[in-house]
Order: sequence, then structure tokens, then C-alpha cells
Amino acid sequence: MTFTDLGIEPDMVEALAANGILAPFPIQEQTIPLALSGQDIIGQAKTGTGKTFGFGLPLIQHLGLHPEPGVKALVVVPTRELCVQVTQDLELASANRDVKIVSIYGGKAYEGQIEQLKAGAQIVIGTPGRLLDLASQRLLSLANVEVMVLDEADKMLDLGFLSDIEKLFSQTKPTRHTMLFSATMPGPIVALARRFMTRPIHIRATDPDEGLTQANIKHVVYRAHALDKDEVVGRILQAEGRGKTIIFTRTKRAAAKLVEELTDRGYNAAAVHGDLNQEQRERAMAAFKAGKKDILIATDVAARGIDVNDVTHVINHTVPDDHDTYLHRAGRTGRAGKTGIAVTFVDWADMHKWALINRALEMNQPEPVETYSSSPHLYEDLDIPVGSKGRLKATPIPRVEREASHPPRERGRSGGQGGGSGSRSSSRSGGGQRSSDRPAAGDASTAGEPRAEGTGTPRRRRRRRTGGSSGASGAGSSSGAAAE
Repeated sequence: MTFTDLGIEPDMVEALAANGILAPFPIQEQTIPLALSGQDIIGQAKTGTGKTFGFGLPLIQHLGLHPEPGVKALVVVPTRELCVQVTQDLELASANRDVKIVSIYGGKAYEGQIEQLKAGAQIVIGTPGRLLDLASQRLLSLANVEVMVLDEADKMLDLGFLSDIEKLFSQTKPTRHTMLFSATMPGPIVALARRFMTRPIHIRATDPDEGLTQANIKHVVYRAHALDKDEVVGRILQAEGRGKTIIFTRTKRAAAKLVEELTDRGYNAAAVHGDLNQEQRERAMAAFKAGKKDILIATDVAARGIDVNDVTHVINHTVPDDHDTYLHRAGRTGRAGKTGIAVTFVDWADMHKWALINRALEMNQPEPVETYSSSPHLYEDLDIPVGSKGRLKATPIPRVEREASHPPRERGRSGGQGGGSGSRSSSRSGGGQRSSDRPAAGDASTAGEPRAEGTGTPRRRRRRRTGGSSGASGAGSSSGAAAE
């Protein structure tokens, strides 16, 4: 089966082929012909199966080669990262068409987005909050929208966007063509579909839980100690064949702390979480996709927007809150038919969470194996070379240089400081008051020399033993100098 067989026009087939995309995925084979006919669709499939092109190609084809200016299509997504990803995919597919696409999401200045709308963008891809904001200011009109898509609808439900979605629907005409895509189908999403869609066909390309049992993803679960986790992660990152790796943390603070820790250990890591501004998040994501950074540390907010086909490992630094979150995290690897490994750490206090996930997804791993960074099975399970440690850098360089270059100086520092004090005293006295047996120490121009020359030498130690009397005379001389 090819995209041409599905009815996609030659210019888009060529654009896809130029980027190495030649054969459609199952969800695309089933949705594209129906979407081209104008049929409302509910598409359900696990993450990483190509849902974006499943709705994107029919949407672009519907607009034609040279669409008139003005918003004709609206794609609503839950996160900024997914907004950027969908925009890139649709720009790729429409490269040979006169179609303008604009991303509308928070965290970036309004001006650029407004300029693109005024310039006649036909496809708008955005997050609910910013879309409604621009619509309320009459800067975005949805009255002429002909195609509307909800992508990752279940995530929008989780983030509390359901009422915003209803407001967006109410601003479009009832005759629009509507497509809804989601990995899972909770009750409120089904109710939303019934309310705003016209006789939709429900397409389930694969079972949404299939990602846990399919052969191309290996799932490893460990009961790990919090103080040993970073060392375990460091050793996993040295596994044979490891490519791009995503590590999920529960909180923003944990993500920031982990990226600092891994960077200190010598790894090339970046982070994406809510405490970073949008430019920082986009820069980190771009570096990860380009391979400049091979480790991405993220919170769940960013999980749905990470669409990178060559992720080999996903590590859950803390166990997810529920089985749906686990699915979406694990779904970042094993994409596009490639193999992947999902590793999950379960803290002692989170065993009840894992029990629920294990039962819901029938993983048959009720008791995670207690695992430490020194556990032999860790190396065997994940193909880690024996003897690997969790740090690429050895001892920190500044410390090595100090110990190698100045070994005696550390031992004799107190003597050096005493000599310096005496030198300062003699300097203040003008040097003429010093006894004749220590002329060098009384010369302000060479005040530092006796310390450097004498540090650690037997002569210096003998002179330190008599330093009490010398210090006393030096102090007296200083007082005399002050009186004069």
C-alpha cells in the first residue's frame, strides 16, 4: 500500500518521499480514504503510529493547491510541544503547496502569531487557551473553518481543557468536517464526540494497550532506592546500543536537579519542564531531535509533544500516576516499528501505584525486582558492559589539578599564612626593624618569596619553631614604627 493508493495527490506524495516517508501506517490506511470523503472520524491508536498524517494529509488536500487567504482548518492540541510537532509535520507534507500554517500557543509573543494570521494563514494549529484568547480579541475568526481536528483528546481532558474545546466548537459552523484522535477513549471524550460530530466512524487501528505487550518494546521494572537512582541511570546510559533517551520525572524540580546531575557526570542532557520559558523548551527539544543532546529529561507536560523515531530508551525516574500515563511515556520509544526499552523505577512508597498499573495493563510483574547500581541482573537485563560506572568523567578536574600540582602546599599552608603575616608586619615597619638573620622576610618587594621557597622545607620548619620570638619582635618593631 502506498499513499498514492490511498488517494493522496502527487505533490504531497513527493514531499513525503523526499523525507523518506514511503509507506502508510495502519491508522493512516484506515483513516485517510474516509477523511478524504468528508466522513467524521474518531481515530484510536497507540502513540507513535502516525496519527498526524492520518488527519493532516486529507486536511491539506481538502484546501487545494492554492487556497484563499483566511482560516479554513483548525487543529487543536493539548501542549505547546505537540503544537510545534504537528506544525512541522504539516509543513513537511504541504511543502509543494501554497499553504500557510501558523502555530498559536502561549509562552511566545502575540505579535508574530497575529502577523501570520493577518497574512492569510489557512491552517491554524494551537492550544485551547491561546486560541480562545485571540478569538476573544477578534484577532482570530473561526467562522469559516471547514475542517476541525482534536488531537490527543484524552490529554486535553486530563489537563482540564474540555470546556475550552466546547467553546471552540461553538465558534465553528455545524457543517464542518470533524476528526478526533486519541490513544484512549474515556467517557467524557465519547460524550464530546456524540455532541459535536455527525455520525462518526470509530476506527481502532490497534488495541490502545497493545504497546505494552508488542515485541518491539522491552519493559523492565525495578524497585530502586532513591539515593541510588542517579547512579543506576548513569549506568543504564552506558548500555550497548543506547541511542536517544528520554527520562521522565514527576516534578519540575526533579527534572532540573537530574539534568544538573547528569551533566556533572559527563552526559549530554537537556530538560523540558514548566519552569523553563518557551524558547528554552523549544531549544532543548530541537537539540534533542538534532542529536546535539542525546538525553532529554521531561515532565509529563511535554510527553505528548515528543515525536522522535530514534528514541531507544525511556526511563521512568518515578513510577507514573496511572496506566494511561505509563502508556504515553513508554510510547516515546519503539516508534515507527523500531525496537525500544522502557525502564521504570518504583520507590517503596509507590508500590501501590505500580500494583494498579500492573493490574490494569496485565504486565505480570507484580513484584519489581529490588535493584541497586551494583546488581548483576541490571547489567544483564540492559546489556550494560561489566565494570561500567555511572560517571563518564573521572574525579573533577580542578581537584585533580590541585592535588597533582601542589601536594606540599596544602600541608604547609598554615606555615605559609604565618609567614605572610610576618611579612606584612615587617612591611608595615619599613623592613629596617627586622633582625639581621631574616633580611628577606623584611623586604616588602620580596615578601611572598620566603613562603614559596620555604614551604615544606626543613629550614622553614625550624624557623617556624622559633617564630614565636621572631613574631614577638616583629610585633614590637611594628609598634615602634607606628609610634614614630
